[in-house]
Amino acid sequence: MASLIHGITNCDGIELDLRLTSDNELVIHHDAKVSVNKELLDNRNPYVEAWSLAELEDFGFASLSSMLENQEILTKWRDEGKMVCLEFKRPHPRSPNGGGYFNNKKITSRLAKMISLAQDTLNAHEIPKSNTVLYAFHNGMHKSVIQAKCRYNWAELLPVVPRFGPAKLKRMMAYPQYLVTPFNKLINQHKTRGASMVPCAIEYFQPFYNRMLLGKSVGLSGKRLAYFRRCQTGMPVYVWPAKERYEYRLLNSGITGLTDNLDPSFTWYKDGLPRWRYPATQPLDKNQLMQLMNVEYDNHLDLLKELSSDVPTWSEADTQRKHEIIKLWQKKWNWDKQIFQSYATDDSAPPWQAVRLIGHRGAGKTSRPLVK
Repeated sequence: MASLIHGITNCDGIELDLRLTSDNELVIHHDAKVSVNKELLDNRNPYVEAWSLAELEDFGFASLSSMLENQEILTKWRDEGKMVCLEFKRPHPRSPNGGGYFNNKKITSRLAKMISLAQDTLNAHEIPKSNTVLYAFHNGMHKSVIQAKCRYNWAELLPVVPRFGPAKLKRMMAYPQYLVTPFNKLINQHKTRGASMVPCAIEYFQPFYNRMLLGKSVGLSGKRLAYFRRCQTGMPVYVWPAKERYEYRLLNSGITGLTDNLDPSFTWYKDGLPRWRYPATQPLDKNQLMQLMNVEYDNHLDLLKELSSDVPTWSEADTQRKHEIIKLWQKKWNWDKQIFQSYATDDSAPPWQAVRLIGHRGAGKTSRPLVK
């Protein structure tokens, strides 16, 4: 919970992972196995889905409901326009209700159940649809969404990684699918299935890796950036991990970055520019952006402090300032001219297309096991 609070306070929002417990509750947990020292498992089934929420809470893990009962998180998410990305984790094939290695239909139904439970929790706390997205590594996510009658923004995480094996092995097993899925094909898959945005790996924009793809590659400068813009057509793109050496270029290219580094002392990029951690929820106008881009290293901390104090957050800004910011974004990233029509229905959060900096798992990765 401390990591989630830190993340939602120190940038535009957070990403977190959800699993379904044995008593059908949504617990915040990334790994397939309960992330505690083996001795604490007492020779029981190690997979999260075999444990009740109360048992997991005894270890210190939190549920989605308890997260929303935290007033600081609730206020920032519901009232201040912070974005929260909810990733639904498929159970390991050997876990209870895992469905074995080939039962894709059962996983589709299980994810639909998780989506329904999440929707009920979000609705009960009046969480806006404009700053929430649901996704999963599952080729049938679009079917799960239909089964659950999902009303929130959603997407599929592609290429799909396996549900078993160490993290590095999973990524290696996904590479063949990645190599034959250039960005234009990836975004078209999402559009065809009705997704609201495109989450993708940094490899699509990272030199060497993006040249390995079959087909035309995208990038963060020159012709590859221009091609990315033509493919994107206003659809939000979220990239993980937004490594420090790529973060500024990702954001400046109109791409939301999921970062593992929300250390407040990280204030200066190697690109030679200061780091502004609130591009969407405390957005800078044209003059303030110019100040930021022209400041010298020796003076950048003073400027960041000044801007943090003087620039209104999105929820505090008046309508005129919001419209000026949207026009700036619209021009910079070639947004659809109809942006104001869709935005007019709800201005409590930045537009859905806004470029954000988001804390991956709250404040980034943590060493394992979580509970020693």
